[in-house]
Order: sequence, then C-alpha cells, then structure tokens
Amino acid sequence: MKKIFLIAAAALLSFYAQAQPRTWKQIEKPLNFFLVNDLGRNGYYEQKPIAETLGEIAETIDIEFVVAAGDVHHFEGVRSVDDPLWMTNYELIYTHPDLMMPWYAICGNHEYRGNTQAVIDYSSKSARWNVPSRYYTFVKEEDGVRIRIVMIDTCPLIDKYREDVEKYGDASMQDKDAQLAWLDGVLSEASEEWVIVVGHHPVYADTDKNESERTDLQASIDKIMRKHGNVDMYICGHIHNFQHIRAKDSGIEYVVNSSGSLSRDVKPVEGTIFCSPKEGFSLITVDGDSLNLHMMDKKGRILHTVTCTK
Repeated sequence: MKKIFLIAAAALLSFYAQAQPRTWKQIEKPLNFFLVNDLGRNGYYEQKPIAETLGEIAETIDIEFVVAAGDVHHFEGVRSVDDPLWMTNYELIYTHPDLMMPWYAICGNHEYRGNTQAVIDYSSKSARWNVPSRYYTFVKEEDGVRIRIVMIDTCPLIDKYREDVEKYGDASMQDKDAQLAWLDGVLSEASEEWVIVVGHHPVYADTDKNESERTDLQASIDKIMRKHGNVDMYICGHIHNFQHIRAKDSGIEYVVNSSGSLSRDVKPVEGTIFCSPKEGFSLITVDGDSLNLHMMDKKGRILHTVTCTK
C-alpha cells in the first residue's frame, strides 16, 4: 500500500509540474514582465523558492523585464555600491540565466534607511540594474502596443518619512513639489495605450501602518492620477500581501503586490476585490485588448487576475 501511495504521489507531482508551464503559456501575451518587491532577506523565508519560480516562468515564456517596487534590501538599505547586500539580497539569489534582463527599480522605505544614491549608482556596476534617478518613466512597445510605466519615489511624498530625519535623512532632502509637477507633466503627455504608475507605498490598502502614509498619497499622487484619467493601474508593495482595491469614483485599479520573501496577514477593507496573505509576485501580460496583472504564489499558481480592457 505504501508503495502504491508513493507512486500516486509522484504521478500527482509530475502532473502539477507539467500543468504549470502550460498555464503560463496560455496567459502569455506579446509583452510580459514581472513585478516584485520587498525582497531582501538574504535568501531566507520564501525568497529563494520565489526566485526559482521566476526563473522557471522566464524560461517558459518571453519575459522582457522586471519591475522592482522597492525594498530590495532589508533592513537598513545599502551603504554603497560595494555593500555585500547586493550579493546576498540580489545577485546570488536571482541567478537564473533568463533573469539576466533589465530590472527597473525604485527605493522603498528600507532603502531610505541607507544610502539611496547607491541604489542609483549601482546601475553603472550591474548590467541589468536600471535606476537612472529616484523617479523616472519609460515606454515599452511590442507588436505595435505601447505601455508607459511611471516609477515614482514615494518616501519623500510622505510627511512621516520627511520628518524622521534621523532614520530617513534623505527623504527630507528631496523636492516633493518637483516630483509631483513632473508626474503631472508626464501623465498630461502620456498617449500610450496603457499607463501604469508604480510606487512603493499604497494609496488604498488594509495595513497597520500609519494612516498618514495613505492619506498623504491620496492628497498628492492620487489627485494627479485621477485628474488625467489615463492611468490604468497604480501598483505598490510595502504591505507584504496581495490586495486589489477599487476606490470610489476612481477608474484606477489599485494593486498591492505581495512580498517576494516574507508576507503578512490581510483582511478586506472598503473597495477590496481580492486579498491574500501569501508570498509571491505578479506577472503582467499586455496586448492591444487587455492589460492583465496575475497575482502568483511561490509556485507560480495564479491567485487572482486584475484585468483592464480598452
């Protein structure tokens, strides 16, 4: 009986091992990319298994790039471009050959506890790390379909961080009005079929973090995004769980992407469409008809899909 059970279990594992790549192929679009954040645990918790799954998916379907929405480094950021954390949190974890692609990153609150300039300067040391400045935008095009990704720097937009000069000294040194004017200008000129804004902190979410984090962003970036009416999704991290929220009188899909290493509990709030406490990442697939964000667990199983259509 034990031998039969082991054979059946092995067959079941083999079935699931083959089923996942078939699922990934079915959702592949002309343009596909990963969204990750809250990674840096020196490989501990679920960071290594998730890194392996990212590699398996990238080996199966055509992934163009990775968006990293902050906190690649816990807990005190990095001290320089030569900090060993670049190896233990990043280079020696995401080693699959198909992950040797452009990574577009922003700073999270943990980077702001260290040397934020080093996060930018590491771009000149790593062939795949792309952080031209604290906030920036880029456009990707495939089969005639264009998506604009707007990467913003949320810590300096939140008074909580600006006022804590001892722990987050760089935050108070940034010109938040200049960044907001830049965001307003970028969105006013954005003509691409799809527009995503990526920041580290949520605008709407279930969280035990200080409410001012969200209200500060609601009064600043959310006001600008709603004004232009061309933002399809606002995506963030920071909370270490998955959340999909629709806010009153807004056409934007608000997405919290889970931690790529260690997650936290979550519960529904006003506007919650879906939430999950699982660790993981998101796979975003794009064509002319739809923009899909697939929330995935550490095995690459789809938990929920956020879809925008034209």
